[in-house]
Amino acid sequence: MFKVSSLASGYGQSQVIHDLNFSVDKQEIIAIMGRNGMGKTTLFKTLMGILPTRSGSIQIDGTEVASMESHDRVASGIAYVPQGRMIFPSMTVLENIQTGLPASANGKVPDELYALFPVLYEMKHRRGGNLSGGQQQQLAIARALATNPKVLLLDEPTEGIQPSIIKDIARSLKEIRKMRNLTIIVSEQVLSFTLDIADRFFVIDKGRFAYEDTRANVDAATISRYLSV
Repeated sequence: MFKVSSLASGYGQSQVIHDLNFSVDKQEIIAIMGRNGMGKTTLFKTLMGILPTRSGSIQIDGTEVASMESHDRVASGIAYVPQGRMIFPSMTVLENIQTGLPASANGKVPDELYALFPVLYEMKHRRGGNLSGGQQQQLAIARALATNPKVLLLDEPTEGIQPSIIKDIARSLKEIRKMRNLTIIVSEQVLSFTLDIADRFFVIDKGRFAYEDTRANVDAATISRYLSV
């Protein structure tokens, strides 16, 4: 469903991402883990088209998107929940979700989004800026899902969120994966969260993958060392 080959990107004269290769199947969840500054957010911004690809290929369902603008990547099936959530604080919950809906929806939010995140239905007329951090994260995910993506990119979804809400988000992601045949790529530093949801694990270190394994064989101690160095 999603394939990245020989990907390189960065800022100005500085190359941050070096020759990354990975592929993700339909309905698979992969976790890309690493400390701050190792390249997780740079990678996600490159996948989304916010940063230009210097070299390499990004394919979604066989379509090459590396040269596309961000909005064309959304149309091709990629959705992005950025670090820090980036919801619209002065707009209501309903209006935030509506910004992700295709024109054909006529502003109607699918019932399944509210079923996944009941708190958003209860607060649909409340301004986004008045929600808690966890509720804002659920709103950001719902807004991304409103675009009907094939691939969902989540950048540090547990940042600043209390443990009980983290568990709710993990449950929702697993439900979404089955409900939507969705491929999910999540960047994280919280190992307990990724151990709960991910099928495969990658550790990024200075813009390169330093470790890769499946859930069945994952070496949590090795990943923890990379996260704590």
